Amino acid sequence: MSRERLSRRVRAVPPSGIRRFFDIAATMPDVISLGVGEPDFATPEAVREAGKKAIDTTNAYTSNSGLLELRVALAAHLRQLYGVDYNPETELLITVGVSEAMQAATLSIFDDGDEVLIPEPCFVAYPATVMFADAVPIYVPTNVTTQFQVTGADLEAAVTPRTRAILIGYPNNPTGAVLSRERMLEVAAVAERHDLLVISDEIYDRLVYGVEHTCFAALPGMKEHTLLLGGFSKAYAMTGWRLGWLAAPADIVAAVRKVHQYAIMSAPTVSQYAGLEAIRSGEAAVRDMVADYDRRRKLVVAGLNSLGLPTFEPQGAFYAFPQVGHLGLSSEAFAERLLVEEQVAVVPGDAFGPSGAGYVRACYATSMEKLERALERIARFVQRVKTEGS
Repeated sequence: MSRERLSRRVRAVPPSGIRRFFDIAATMPDVISLGVGEPDFATPEAVREAGKKAIDTTNAYTSNSGLLELRVALAAHLRQLYGVDYNPETELLITVGVSEAMQAATLSIFDDGDEVLIPEPCFVAYPATVMFADAVPIYVPTNVTTQFQVTGADLEAAVTPRTRAILIGYPNNPTGAVLSRERMLEVAAVAERHDLLVISDEIYDRLVYGVEHTCFAALPGMKEHTLLLGGFSKAYAMTGWRLGWLAAPADIVAAVRKVHQYAIMSAPTVSQYAGLEAIRSGEAAVRDMVADYDRRRKLVVAGLNSLGLPTFEPQGAFYAFPQVGHLGLSSEAFAERLLVEEQVAVVPGDAFGPSGAGYVRACYATSMEKLERALERIARFVQRVKTEGS
């Protein structure tokens, strides 16, 4: 009898619920993709020029922790935005995007069987990242009646003696929900009461509309409990540069750096110099992009609601999360038929957790012209489905 060639942890993790639709979409000539969560803006010119200059002037690794100059600038940036202080030498680590920061963090803090509470719907990588660390993801459902905001009572009910951490991502992918300060304080109270760590993925922190983002680590007493994750990809349109960071207490950063140095060595040098310029000069570009996303957000939410697809109003990120289950189709059937029949790509909501069933995620990080055409195609499709059911 042959021995199993693949590890138990890899076999236990299902494939991403997103990729199949984009493999199909890639074969279609006229697809409008509302799928991949990627800014459609060019990286700001000054940031691009800093990257080009770095290509011409350096070809060396940085320190495992990242350029000290970048960490100093990032520490000042977090202090200015949120009033939270990090030592750039011991409490900050520059990583290959938030994805690497999160995986290195979970490998550093979890033991076999530890439980991690994850409010969902959530980004598809969260449970997989936990499982790769031999920990156990515990879904904590949220829903539209509470604006997809997790409550302290929800988390408290899920705590067991094996609970080690809470993993939150607000502004949220896929719903666009923003966790209010009051709700964050409830989460903080649960973490303090049970001595839990909180992994807070705040990659969309700058993309909020009409509300303020609350940094979890800036809450009273929470810095010592928090692994704060962020990056440059969304706010500065730098997805391809693959640059992120981890901010945490020094002992945790030292542990995560151990995983990072063996797996990665250091984040790309050219990207780090570009990121430094983004912090120094990118604020005007961030404001312009947020204003443009806000216009698109209003168009898409109003358009979907007018088509009879009830859509929660997102206050952050760049996703709408319309309900489709009332049409008599599953999320996957809706997404697959919409792609094949009208060549519009969306993502089934249950790819983001059980609470996403009956929804789809539509990313509005594309041009107004494409969004308008997509809404026209969705309107034809919805009318067709309604006619079939009548």
